[in-house]
Amino acid sequence: MPGRWRTLSFLVSPRVGRCAQTAHGSERKEDLGSPAKDNKLKGQPVSTIGDRKADHIALCSTDAVAFKSKSTLFEAVRIVHNALPELSADEVDPSISLFGRRLRAPIFIAAMTGGTEHASRINRELSAIAADRGYGFGLGSQRPILRDAAVAPTFDVRKTNGSPNAKNLLLLGNLGMVQAVELGVDGLRALVDRVEADALCIHLNPAMELVQPGGDRDFRGGLALFETLVASLGVPVIAKETGCGLSRSVAKRLKNVGVSHVDVSGAGGTSWVGVETKRAEEVGDQPSAALGALLWDWGVPTAASVMDVASVGFETIIATGGVMNGVDVAKALLLGATAAGLARPVLMALQQGGRAGAEAFLDQVEAELRAVMLLTGSRDLAALRGAEKIVVGELAAWHSRPHHA
Repeated sequence: MPGRWRTLSFLVSPRVGRCAQTAHGSERKEDLGSPAKDNKLKGQPVSTIGDRKADHIALCSTDAVAFKSKSTLFEAVRIVHNALPELSADEVDPSISLFGRRLRAPIFIAAMTGGTEHASRINRELSAIAADRGYGFGLGSQRPILRDAAVAPTFDVRKTNGSPNAKNLLLLGNLGMVQAVELGVDGLRALVDRVEADALCIHLNPAMELVQPGGDRDFRGGLALFETLVASLGVPVIAKETGCGLSRSVAKRLKNVGVSHVDVSGAGGTSWVGVETKRAEEVGDQPSAALGALLWDWGVPTAASVMDVASVGFETIIATGGVMNGVDVAKALLLGATAAGLARPVLMALQQGGRAGAEAFLDQVEAELRAVMLLTGSRDLAALRGAEKIVVGELAAWHSRPHHA
């Protein structure tokens, strides 16, 4: 489909090489390539899903699909300064235990991609960084595997990323709710086992699907699915949105069927409605493009979503959606999150500067988180969550709105 890629090519960063450490400590050079060139596995036919995943990478490598007027509302959280922290910077400990793994900081490189050769290289690179830094890593939707088993290796990051720490990586699998309903418990268990995931995200994305050309339209059966999976899957099940956030009322319904872990994936970062709107424009689907233009900023802002689900109470709350720096990570934890995930800014750092660029960006994120911990007198994450804060403006309005059954 060269014509479509000529249009999208301006969104793809230049080809970037990178050096990574193999398990034996030697450097290997790998070209991150361009999805325009290799949006399919060699020798395999181009699939609709593969094309879509390649489009997603191209679009998310830029700011072209950010929310337009809606923010995460992290700016409405005021952290109260502690002028007498009685701590040394070396005493600050942001480590956390999650899903049976120990992380050196409450940070995930969040779900993005899979299913193409270009996506495979990104997954290997970012998962190796996560493993070596002691962060969590989220796979993109594993749906392409259901269509073509040949793409399964693009998700096998624990086996293929070359990190000597891969066996200790906290890895989250990922599949859409509609596909999970169709696949059933046994199929989902096989999907988890295939990638050796520690937990499985079931993502909810009705707004994105409504705008997506050829997207799903039947979203029934979700609550029954979660109830069954929590009881039967054998690994933690995470209810995850996809850029539109989880509201308090949805959180209550999830908790009522036994869900203990959520990823809010709120509004204010990447608009996945915006991503599909761009794709609809490219293929000339004007009704979908028009709907997407109206719904581009749809959703619950990330900070509001964290507060909503925290008020309901979950064992694990992962804050994703527009988390851009370590101060955002700290604010998410102050609002009740367990950990936070970054996706697009890490991808952009990787595309622009290779592994060294991504590492430098993440060094800064972690330094910012540690700085906030020191300046609030927080020796550990439990102390940070209890640090003093003020919530103002629109975020206060979101939080104080009447409860809806």
